[in-house]
Amino acid sequence: MSKLAILGGDPVRRKPFTPWPQYRESDIARIVKIVESRHWGGYPLPTPLAKGFCEDFAALQGAKYALPVANGTVAITVALQAAGIGFGDEVIVPAYTWDGTATAALAMGAVPVFADVDPNTYCLDVESVRKAITPRTKAVVPVHLAMRFTEMDSLLALAEERGLIVIEDCAHAHGGAYQSQGAGSMGDIGCFSFQESKTMTAGEGGMVITNELKHYEALQTVVNCGRASLTDQFGQRLIGLNYRMTDLQIGLLMGQLEMLPDLRAKRAERAAQLSELLSAIPNVRALPAQPAITRPTHYCYIFQYRPEPGKPAPHRDLFVAAIEKEGIPCDGRFYEAVYKSDLFYATPANCAQLALGRDEVMDYSKCHCPVSERAAYDESVWFFQFCLIGEEEDVRDLARAVEKVATQLDVLARQDPALAGVKAMGRAQRARVERAKNY
Repeated sequence: MSKLAILGGDPVRRKPFTPWPQYRESDIARIVKIVESRHWGGYPLPTPLAKGFCEDFAALQGAKYALPVANGTVAITVALQAAGIGFGDEVIVPAYTWDGTATAALAMGAVPVFADVDPNTYCLDVESVRKAITPRTKAVVPVHLAMRFTEMDSLLALAEERGLIVIEDCAHAHGGAYQSQGAGSMGDIGCFSFQESKTMTAGEGGMVITNELKHYEALQTVVNCGRASLTDQFGQRLIGLNYRMTDLQIGLLMGQLEMLPDLRAKRAERAAQLSELLSAIPNVRALPAQPAITRPTHYCYIFQYRPEPGKPAPHRDLFVAAIEKEGIPCDGRFYEAVYKSDLFYATPANCAQLALGRDEVMDYSKCHCPVSERAAYDESVWFFQFCLIGEEEDVRDLARAVEKVATQLDVLARQDPALAGVKAMGRAQRARVERAKNY
């Protein structure tokens, strides 16, 4: 086996991967037309341009209604507010996710409660959710993470049993379906992100979908400065802010929606090829297939670093850094366990709901979700979705790089852990690099 690139050898790959975001000439023409129209904003809600796009997006996901919003975190925030989640209510969220899933609940005055994830999907573990339910619990937010779905049949049964609202975080699941039901259409409200790295993007932006008119009317009011909804059958009056999306973003998303089916199918095909290749490589594990997924979608491809017990092996972060040096963009600390994240600042001093009216103050330093922590700090390796939209040879390079590093763990284990560097610490958490050097 050739010398590792991180130790001065030649990398597996020098060629860049397919650039992201993707666009067509028709997207430029559409944006020019919108600019020339001099109607760039998001009012009235929905604009004529947004109305058609929302109908198409809702149909793709199997929902009756869709409403564009400013970003994915706002989507969760307005969903919780529209569903009636109030001050001090508890909202169960996975510990392994982007911080915004939990901070959205904080923004609504609610109290996020962390449940662990399934080791085979990294999505909410339903039994962990069951154990986290208290008399204060009003909602649960499953996150369909990267390339897998929460086991929604079991979760929905539990939610019905305990009278809980289900808000699906589908920031990674555009176009995906579980048991032939579109992501976001199974719970009460589904939330999507169009941030630049997502498989549909307008740079920023988000979407909420629902099959319930009552929820749709409430969402309109919250998003549109408190104005009554267009139909107003339920007469809901809620405090609202301006969370509208602009028509410039809608113009970009129209092209993104057109490209999504082909790109989604290509990612799924490439991911299946990659899983097969990884299955023959020691010290790593592809996530097992999830048969309930009937329309796969891949925001990122995750596999697990599993060095053989009792044999020399570097920390996961150095393993990831070595793969990156082979010319493969990847990440290990893509997400933290949220309650340990440097971006999760929740204390009773800045979030009064963690103490007021509670017999015991919510202390997140006492949280421990072992599967989430193992995923965040020891096990998960993330390949970005743009690695899966090129040629089959790109996938082979991914596997070659993994194999090259995974078969030389003993060599890598003898090196200075500081070789992991800043990039391997996770793009949102680079301040942790000094701590990582102590591994």
